[in-house]
Amino acid sequence: MEFQCFTFNPKEGIDNPALVITDDPEPHLGTVPRLCQLKRLEGQSFGFNLQVDQHSQGFEIKDVEPWSPAELSGLRDGDRLLEVNEKSVDGMNFYWVVRKIQSCGLCLFLLVLRQNEYEQALSMGLDLQLLVKASKGEHWSRPRLCYISKHPEHGFGMTTLSVNGQKGKYFVRTVDDGTAEKAGVCNGDILIWINGISVSTLTHTALSRIVRKSQDSLTVLVIDSDSESRYIRRKMPILPVVADSINLPYIAKTIHLVKRSDGYGFLLRQERVEGPQKIAHLLREVDAGSAAEGAGMTDGDLLLAVNDECVESMEHEDIVKKIKNSGDKVTLTSISMQGRNYYRELGISPLFNEECSQHCIKRQRESSPGKTTKSGRDREEKGSVCHSV
Repeated sequence: MEFQCFTFNPKEGIDNPALVITDDPEPHLGTVPRLCQLKRLEGQSFGFNLQVDQHSQGFEIKDVEPWSPAELSGLRDGDRLLEVNEKSVDGMNFYWVVRKIQSCGLCLFLLVLRQNEYEQALSMGLDLQLLVKASKGEHWSRPRLCYISKHPEHGFGMTTLSVNGQKGKYFVRTVDDGTAEKAGVCNGDILIWINGISVSTLTHTALSRIVRKSQDSLTVLVIDSDSESRYIRRKMPILPVVADSINLPYIAKTIHLVKRSDGYGFLLRQERVEGPQKIAHLLREVDAGSAAEGAGMTDGDLLLAVNDECVESMEHEDIVKKIKNSGDKVTLTSISMQGRNYYRELGISPLFNEECSQHCIKRQRESSPGKTTKSGRDREEKGSVCHSV
């Protein structure tokens, strides 16, 4: 019998033509996305600009400020954005991505590739989504933020138990077809957060007390145990901003208004409200049969954004001017005061769940190219779309 010998090179593998694989190229082992965690203070920006790369149509990090949360996280000029808070930006509208960043609160997670790695991956024809998936692990899934309504007879349909007696760590046991299960909670899920409170700080007695005192509903953050271990290995805290929201009771509403001969048919009023932001801008006196009523505006709702730009912290006169300067068309984002109070109690932005509404951002990349500076004004910059965050 005649044997054929093959040479082995540690760098090239076995010199055997029969082992050449002609399928799609596998992700290069050196091409590994990096997770950057940005933490800012109240009123502080993250310290970078986001723009669209006109060649690849990818999202590029620019102008990272020294000593900013962006720089301290490891973010660098030229990095290409793959995910925001564990959600892919592939094929997403630029303004959706900006809004996603704006609504994250004080903590932001960005998955990026260095510029040279990104360009190399594109030249090799690598699937960036497979690259992201490979970096997380096969059984990875996002946490779930679930709203559970209380059944008059069977309660919330779940119990909480300590994980191996560990303090501050609990798993959930659900009742078959109970309200918790219907709300998206799975039997055996790890409980991370309840009604805005991290359970890691709670004794089992305190946790049970919160459940008993909840009159009509609970909002919980849960994750399966396999995915939890992957978050721990990545040193990534499990927070509502990275979760899939399920059946939350309030959703920000996007209203597209077209001015008629008698105007839009509503008033914008500045009123005092409870909470850290003492002043709110409310939509009032919606005229019957007006453009505002026809577009679905509700009297008393809180105005969150004008033309996709957050306005909660803006001066009243500046918001009015922004609406007037929009011409005959304007896009407003609003939420009910009950919704505003719900998210405020949970410590989440009211815009958190906006993506579940009716196509919250409908702008296209080619519309309004420009750069929004920290003052909120637009200017053109080399024909690219850019936003400061």
